Amino acid sequence: MTICLVTDRRRLSAADAPLDASRRCLVAQARHAAAAGIDLLQVRERDLDAKDLAALVVDLMAVTRGTATRVIVNDRLDVAIACGAGGVHLRGDSIAVEAARRLAPPGFLIGRSVHGVDDAAQAAGADYLIAGTVFASPSKSAGQALLGVDGLRAVAAAAGAPVLAIGGITEGRVDEVAAAGAAGIAAIGLFMAPEISGPGAASSSCRAVPLRNVVDAARSRFDGVRRGSQRLR
Repeated sequence: MTICLVTDRRRLSAADAPLDASRRCLVAQARHAAAAGIDLLQVRERDLDAKDLAALVVDLMAVTRGTATRVIVNDRLDVAIACGAGGVHLRGDSIAVEAARRLAPPGFLIGRSVHGVDDAAQAAGADYLIAGTVFASPSKSAGQALLGVDGLRAVAAAAGAPVLAIGGITEGRVDEVAAAGAAGIAAIGLFMAPEISGPGAASSSCRAVPLRNVVDAARSRFDGVRRGSQRLR
């Protein structure tokens, strides 16, 4: 099973938190991810400029170095290569996988987002795919079209690479994802503490928490359905 943590500093800390504070919170989350054995840490901070994004990527690579966790940069191939990251995750409307491969160094992971069977067919050469949105998710608008379990199953059957499910992934849904033929999961909210609201919720609060129990439970449930499931190399 492959597990991917997707970052979202505005949910992890607070929407109005200063960049320095949210960066420290992301670094804490990365430490927990590495300690728990999460496979991929996808840095998905799309509003950051190249300078701030690169600084964040370098910080996250520093705390995951020497572990099994690989830092992947969302869509910014230039930043990923410049920082020596483990790979890039391309949006569905980004450059072709083969074009990215020509620029990337050896051993560089290239993933791609897909939303259906047709997208999967056009993602030849990717090391992995992230398919969604499978279930309703706080990070997507209420009107977002859902792939659903049947759609995930169709993508997994058609894809030439391991498929990770994203969107509304909870511990209780890991079984469905595994049964649909996915190779693992990608998630945001699953890997942070529950949100606190009300007068006691400070804007500087950080929801980064130890993740060992969450990761172990997900692997146990997944492997209970899919023995000998495929992991990225």
